[in-house]
This record gives sequence, structure tokens and C-alpha cells, in this order.
Amino acid sequence: MPGIDESLLEAMRLPGARGALVVDWISGLALGAVGEAPGGDVEATAAETAELARLAMESGALAPARAGQGKEPPVEDLILTTADAFHLLRFVVTTFDSTVFLFLSLDRADGNLALARIRLAEMADRMVLG
Repeated sequence: MPGIDESLLEAMRLPGARGALVVDWISGLALGAVGEAPGGDVEATAAETAELARLAMESGALAPARAGQGKEPPVEDLILTTADAFHLLRFVVTTFDSTVFLFLSLDRADGNLALARIRLAEMADRMVLG
């Protein structure tokens, strides 16, 4: 079972991958990073994507309370598209508090969003934290 570093390196092998992070969405801290961050600042990217993740997870409209009962989080992933990139956030289910997500930035011209979403879900399921 891969840890943070192995998962990030696996994410960077996806076509068009620019950068990947593992972020705690409560604190906004990057637990691991590889490649380039949008805007060039890993910590700013971690904090800003954590805010987006927190809004989605705590939203009554996007994440109804009944959807998050049990082990699965109420939101699986978020996709943000820009003119030149795809940004994908995938929430990681853990045995403790599940406040971690994988962030992947893909070049829009070279990346395959569908493949990245599938592979990131597989990575999140296998990832071991700690």
C-alpha cells in the first residue's frame, strides 16, 4: 500500500500531470508535494484548494448530511477547469477523520481528465497515511 510520496509520484506519471499535492483540508497544509504548483507556490495552492474542499464538504447543497453517513465522504471529488489546465481534488477515505485530499494539476492539452479521475480514485483508495 503506497504512502504519500509513492502516491504523488504515481500521480505524476499520468499524461499531462504538472503537479500533485496531498493536503489536509482542515489546516490547509500540504502533507506532500511533487512537480509544479499553479502560481508556483505550493503552500498557497494547498491553502486555496483546502478552502475550496472545505466549502464543498461543508455545503448543505453540495454535500447533504445524509450523503456523508458511514465511511464514504459526502463529496468524492471536485473538478475545476481553466483555459490551460484541469485541477482535480479527490478526497481520501481514512480510518480516522478523513480530512485529506489528493490534488492533481493537469495540462489541458496533454491531460486526460477521465483517466486522471479514475486513477486518482484508485490511488486514494490504496493510499496509506502516517
